Amino acid sequence: QLQPVESGGGLVQPGGSLRLSCAVPGFTYRYYTIGWFRQAPGKEREGVSCISSSGGSTNYADSVKGRFTISRDNAKNTVYLQMNGLKPEDTAVYYCAAGFTSCVLSDPHFEYWGQGTLVTVSE
Repeated sequence: QLQPVESGGGLVQPGGSLRLSCAVPGFTYRYYTIGWFRQAPGKEREGVSCISSSGGSTNYADSVKGRFTISRDNAKNTVYLQMNGLKPEDTAVYYCAAGFTSCVLSDPHFEYWGQGTLVTVSE
């Protein structure tokens, strides 16, 4: 059973930056597309970004384009989400997920989910 583990969340002021990490143990990590999703209080979960197994394809939600950057280090079995220019509306629990899929921001395409890490953007 694959179990992604997120880290790096916290409290940051508007305009600040955070880097989230998603560690995916196991030798099959390199074959999975990895996605980041988020769920704000009272809202449905939404796709934020994803990266293909090779790292050659990425996708971003319109709300984060130009501010967030996804990358992966296959030697470390880790995917990163660099978040710059954070806004209060970015406040949410961020989840990492893995799946044998193309890079699409859709929950059903991802089989394995982490427990989430909380990002709070506030003064």
